[in-house]
Amino acid sequence: MIFLEKLLHVINEIERLNIVSMHQMRRRVNNLTKPLGSLGRLEEIAVRLAGITGSVQPSVENKAIIVMCGDHGVVQEGVSAYPQEVTGLMMANFIRQSAAVNVLAQQAGAEVHVVDIGTVLTDLPEGVVSRKVRPGTANMAKGPAMTKEEAVAAIHVGIDMAYGLADKGIEVIGLGEMGIGNTTPSSAMTAVFTDQPAERITGRGTGINDEALAAKTKVIEQAIEVNRPNPGDAVDVLAKVGGLEIAGLAGVILGAAARRVPVVVDGVITGAAALTACRIEPRCRDYLFASHLSVEPAHRIVLDELGLKPLLYLDMRLGEGTGAALALPVIESAVHLVSKMATFEDLGIPSPAPEEDEFGLAVE
Repeated sequence: MIFLEKLLHVINEIERLNIVSMHQMRRRVNNLTKPLGSLGRLEEIAVRLAGITGSVQPSVENKAIIVMCGDHGVVQEGVSAYPQEVTGLMMANFIRQSAAVNVLAQQAGAEVHVVDIGTVLTDLPEGVVSRKVRPGTANMAKGPAMTKEEAVAAIHVGIDMAYGLADKGIEVIGLGEMGIGNTTPSSAMTAVFTDQPAERITGRGTGINDEALAAKTKVIEQAIEVNRPNPGDAVDVLAKVGGLEIAGLAGVILGAAARRVPVVVDGVITGAAALTACRIEPRCRDYLFASHLSVEPAHRIVLDELGLKPLLYLDMRLGEGTGAALALPVIESAVHLVSKMATFEDLGIPSPAPEEDEFGLAVE
């Protein structure tokens, strides 16, 4: 009950974008020494960052990626090409700075924070943030993955992480995850939230063959049939066919939005978390940037549902936060352009940009 009250408090802290700041940023963007609209999506990014932060001089210099880690009981159904032990091995790899997300995060100048929110590992590598809600979920093909109380507790882990990073001065957060088998709950959640058939949603995850893909689809159908999650209750969906790391990432989004910090979504698993957060509080959507389009079929459906356009198209499906890490420099470039480019006024010539009505301006 206390957790639910805290969650309601966080939701009430999430505000709409600052329209005045967005108008001021749009006016600056239109007066930069370039043809109108010629920087495309970079202009949209700058305007939305102004709305998120409430500042016409937003900064995303201080960057972090949160990698939430959890295990899944549904691996008992043979849905992954890799054994469950790989989750723990990859956590150690993240701490050694040797995984793909570490390489890309270093290039982007971002910190990587590794959180054990629900793995079966008992001896954690030094440097992992230990916030285990339970040691892995139950097999969702036979019953609920977790209780509602556990799902809400996992959401609060993410909120706490977002708050802690915001208090440290982090200005943008990328989402990452690790958990063998986690494309299965992600696909199940997407199917429930979007009312799409499992066969259209389900992808190959770690690289399973055709036979295993068909079996994975049936497992997802079985999990939905056995648990009958309520699509109108995001926490119910999380508890019945979700994952602890997905719940944690949904919490990161809620917490970041409450602190007016933009969030960069990675692939299909973080996409399921984003969909969950936006079902809990729709205003979260304004704080999200889609980094890339995964080849997992559920990802396009999630992004379409959220109305988000990916910044990159690289045919990736690794996860970990790799797409988010790659997109961070693009977002930072938008800020640098609007802060460092000259305006027509600086050159002493009239701007070709039309005068705009401050209160009638429509901004995406």
